[in-house]
Amino acid sequence: MKSVLWQGGWATRLRIMSGLILFIFAFFHFINIGLGLFHTDYLHGMQKGRHVITRNNIGSAILYLALLVHFGLALYSLAQRRTMRMPFSLGLQVVLGFVIPLQLISHLVHTRYAHAVFGVNDEMGYIIALMWPSYAIWTQSLLLLVVWVHSCIGLHMWLRLTSWWQRTLPYLIGLAVFIPSFALAGLLTEGRRIWADFADPFLRDQYIEHYNWPSPEAFQALMGVRQDTLLAFGLAVGATLLVFLVRKILRRRHSVRIKYVEGPEIVAEKGMTLLEISQANGIPHTALCGGKGRCTTCRVIVENGADQLPVPSEIEARSLAAVKAPEGARLACQIRPTEPITAFRMYNPGSGRNRAHASQGQERKLAVLFLDMRGFTALTTGQLPYDIVFLLNRFFDAIVPAITSDGGVVDKYMGDGLLAVFETADAASSARAGMKAAANVSRGLQRFNEQLETEGSPLIRIGMGLHLGDLVLGEIGAVGTASRTIIGDAVNVASRLEAETKGLGVELLVSGDLLKAAGHDGWQNDLRPFQLRGVTRPISALPVERASDLSPKIAA
Repeated sequence: MKSVLWQGGWATRLRIMSGLILFIFAFFHFINIGLGLFHTDYLHGMQKGRHVITRNNIGSAILYLALLVHFGLALYSLAQRRTMRMPFSLGLQVVLGFVIPLQLISHLVHTRYAHAVFGVNDEMGYIIALMWPSYAIWTQSLLLLVVWVHSCIGLHMWLRLTSWWQRTLPYLIGLAVFIPSFALAGLLTEGRRIWADFADPFLRDQYIEHYNWPSPEAFQALMGVRQDTLLAFGLAVGATLLVFLVRKILRRRHSVRIKYVEGPEIVAEKGMTLLEISQANGIPHTALCGGKGRCTTCRVIVENGADQLPVPSEIEARSLAAVKAPEGARLACQIRPTEPITAFRMYNPGSGRNRAHASQGQERKLAVLFLDMRGFTALTTGQLPYDIVFLLNRFFDAIVPAITSDGGVVDKYMGDGLLAVFETADAASSARAGMKAAANVSRGLQRFNEQLETEGSPLIRIGMGLHLGDLVLGEIGAVGTASRTIIGDAVNVASRLEAETKGLGVELLVSGDLLKAAGHDGWQNDLRPFQLRGVTRPISALPVERASDLSPKIAA
């Protein structure tokens, strides 16, 4: 988990940690406001409990340091950018992040600062009474929503790297909608109550005394602090934008001219990869792996200027060799032009504009099960086509539930066989699900054969190959007719293992890679090496006469 969630440099880690501190504070602050929906005592009771943590020296230092660090890193990140082009979600988060201080400064000045300098009792009632019913209540309500949306985007961008996030996302969306709704309902309820109390002169005087309401002179001083702080904020943002513009101008002095065949001719900054140049200038450029040099879909033919480019790195050379790329081919995500070049994008970036996101593919390490019926031709000789279809459907009805019940999905049916993949949270759980499914398929087949025997029909035998390896999952096919499927060496290995079961007279071959991932190393001495056709390395696998025999060992 650490390698996934905490990857990146010191700035990234600090931004994540400071953001988490601020998110936790905002979460409980909004819950606190929402308690006004029930009773004032609950509202003030939770606020006092929160102040025990946030109003002591250590808690205050952590909270305000997190605020300054988070904002400072946002300015630093903005100043370091090469372009302001960014995905919509990131752009929205940046915009909201800079809107927050415009509203938050006023809130902090009239609460924490007023409490520290003028001794104001800044309970929730004071804050709400101060705003109600002026425009301030609308701006602070907007602040609540902006903070929450900004936080949720950041949390999603961080946790989407984990395997469990997508499974819990539907429930978390409900929670994300509930929190601000709950807070705004509490704010509305408490605001109406306080406003009704303020209509009574006697109660109003009591409130003013209880809250130690600031004098007109104190309010004037608070407004001055607010203006000065807003000015400082504006200067900080202005300085950041100035640094960005100066850096951009300086980089322009060290620019390079890029000409795209069947595309525009642009002047770009040196130091960027060709893919980054395309993205920064709004030029469509296919890159399914995200610029890691693995998928080769961003490759170009450098027609002019190829001799001015550095030789391919090991990653780029290996990827180009894998696709037998022609002379002059380079990966746009790996080359950084310093001299003018003319490049031809080998893949038409417009061909996938109407495709769903799934068409881009997703790389996973998963278990694959390849299954085939033995002697199908002899079994169905002399039967009518309708009878053959009926038999196949009964056969699949008997075994497929064993696959789907353990998290498997039948990727495709191939006549009398099928290909299934176990798309679980991680490789280990996928391997265990594949082994359990293979054992259950065997038991399902035994029950089906018992039924066939009572009917006087020939019994059915099967062969299965089970392997764990790298796969690419995505939509494959023409636009509008593409279906989700899997490709990769793991599929070929599983298919070849299934073919080997026929000569061995066994029902299942399980690869050693899958057994190791599933945590079953006790079978290592029983593994046999296989040199499979079309597979470059020998594959060790465990022959299992009946897959149902795996059940006791899996359970153990």
